[in-house]
Amino acid sequence: MTEQISAKQVRKWLSDGREIAFADVRENGRHGDGHPFFAVSMPYSVFEQRLVALVPNPAVRLVLFDDDDGIADLSAARAADLGYSQVFIMDGGAAAWSHAGYTLYQGVNVPSKTFGELLELAHHTPNLTAEQVAALKVEVPNHVIVDSRPYDEYHRYNIPGGICCPNGEVALRIGELVPDPETTIVVNCAGRTRSILGAETLRAFGVPNPVYALENGTQGWLLAGLEREEGATRSYPPAPTSERSLAEIQAKAADRAGKTGLRYMDAAEAIDWLSDKERTTYLFDVRSKEEFDADGIPGSRHVLGGQLVQATDLYIGVIGSRAILMDDEMVRAPMMANWIHQIGHEVAVLKGGVSALRRAVLPDVPSYEPPAVSVVSPEEARKQMEANETLMLDLRSVRAYRAGHIDGARWSMRASLGMSEPTTGASVILVANDDAIAALAAQRLADLGAGSVHRLSGNETGWREAGFKIVATPDEPADAESIDLLYHVHQRNNPNASEAGARAYLAWEIGLVDQLDNQERAFFRVAAL
Repeated sequence: MTEQISAKQVRKWLSDGREIAFADVRENGRHGDGHPFFAVSMPYSVFEQRLVALVPNPAVRLVLFDDDDGIADLSAARAADLGYSQVFIMDGGAAAWSHAGYTLYQGVNVPSKTFGELLELAHHTPNLTAEQVAALKVEVPNHVIVDSRPYDEYHRYNIPGGICCPNGEVALRIGELVPDPETTIVVNCAGRTRSILGAETLRAFGVPNPVYALENGTQGWLLAGLEREEGATRSYPPAPTSERSLAEIQAKAADRAGKTGLRYMDAAEAIDWLSDKERTTYLFDVRSKEEFDADGIPGSRHVLGGQLVQATDLYIGVIGSRAILMDDEMVRAPMMANWIHQIGHEVAVLKGGVSALRRAVLPDVPSYEPPAVSVVSPEEARKQMEANETLMLDLRSVRAYRAGHIDGARWSMRASLGMSEPTTGASVILVANDDAIAALAAQRLADLGAGSVHRLSGNETGWREAGFKIVATPDEPADAESIDLLYHVHQRNNPNASEAGARAYLAWEIGLVDQLDNQERAFFRVAAL
């Protein structure tokens, strides 16, 4: 039987020096409404998949919490089935954390967002308001706007004239992108964190240029009433190829690593870390996706370096674990490891990059592949629905369901199955955009005694052609039911964001530091510039 432990006990464990995973199994909306600082999101809808990716060592202490509604118990049973041997449930759920006198933080990626604010306070990051940047675009022709976000975010909308160069790439490519040391560089993101981190990466790298962060990013631009550009395709140039240029930027990265106190390790040490069954070690390839797809090392995980720093809780699920970062030129990995170390994680840089492990046999990266769900055609599904023999459940996002769903289909999710619809002995057809979500819902339905479960094939066009009526319900399900929808950050990457939403998001980000207690603040190691 899974052991119940108090919030105070969890709090002690978080600082006892041993590895611990603290998992919020509520859906994304509830997580964003308020969670402990060190909690990582593992929604029950995709729990097994997220668990194995974030907590690859099944011997780690795993503490789960919910809203004291039984979802943690369901998740604990699934974890036990997967071989996790130290599973605990925080008694009383998220409310118990607050009742014990500890803060529940709104939003997502809270440790990384907080680090960005601490970094700005420590280094007095130079910044310009949107109005100042607009004036600079007219008055200072010798300038470059560097958009620190991944290409897909940049392509949706950006500051006019901006060039996509994500934070993980900027140290490697800035000399090619901005060869003139007199050029003014302005770094922007959607809000604050990546603007600050991009500017501070360039400053830590020692570029001679004037460097500024765009205050409040594209949201600040919106609030200033300025127009944004959509569909831009400008992107960073190739990396330097000359030995001299590469040696120069490698020296800069090594200098930054030395100031931070980063650890470098050879392939043999890396393999020792990865083979140690007593510890959790993540091996991250921080190159571009194209590079990883071309020659990534089996046993490594790909993540853009800037995104790893921006959202550590999406990739590192165990407090007290270790991470190894690698690239293929010894610039990107040390520059990003510099920040991961300062955020508070134990991190090392692999000497020689991916080439050092090219011939090594590494432990497999754990993954979870749920059993496949049998598929039913739209034509057959319609016949079953017309015969009133089948329950159709739509597992897509609230937004997708509201925008258009099959008439008669109910919106649902794994966490709510069995609560409002009869499932025992029922024939169920699932509508889903994600294989794992459908498969894991099917597993839950089987536990509830459903007679048969199938997944609907095709898309809306095919459904219409099969005779289904597609209806929109803009207000259903109600916001209170939409526990998957993360309202808190919706405005950040929404081209049609409201001014009120943007202001609220920015105020949240700026206010994170003031909420820190001594335990939370002690996690960070902000180093001198």
